[in-house]
Amino acid sequence: MTDYMPMSRTGYDKLMAELKQLEDVDMPIIAKRIAEARAEGDLKENAEYHGARESQGMMQAKINLLRDKLSRAQIIDTSTLPRDTVAFSCTVIVKDLDFGDKETFTLVGAGDEDYDAGKILISSPLAQGLVGKKVGQKVEIEVPAGTMKFQILEISFDD
Repeated sequence: MTDYMPMSRTGYDKLMAELKQLEDVDMPIIAKRIAEARAEGDLKENAEYHGARESQGMMQAKINLLRDKLSRAQIIDTSTLPRDTVAFSCTVIVKDLDFGDKETFTLVGAGDEDYDAGKILISSPLAQGLVGKKVGQKVEIEVPAGTMKFQILEISFDD
């Protein structure tokens, strides 16, 4: 996958710090656990050794995922984005046309997502369906759970 991944500077720095923590602190701890378990002898029935190796594999997978995200990162300068359409880093208030309730979403890049707080990835199907829309527009978005229907009520930027 060669697509770029839009991010804020804050999100990029957060992912970089997490990667550094995993590589410089957590991975050496697991390597030490593996060495200690290996020193105990027979590895066939050594649950501590196998557990540490499994932890190492999962942590390496997470490190690889973070490296991939960071290698595809594109820091977005939000001051150059249009202010009248839904775009990266905006907060959009929509009316759910099926249920009548209002929902608020902030479109963010990797590292900034917080689904409980309404911060959704710009690459998500929901966000992609909203991008480029203006206040007053109605939109139907295909998501894995079905079709969502919204009307854009308000668009704002924090900066």
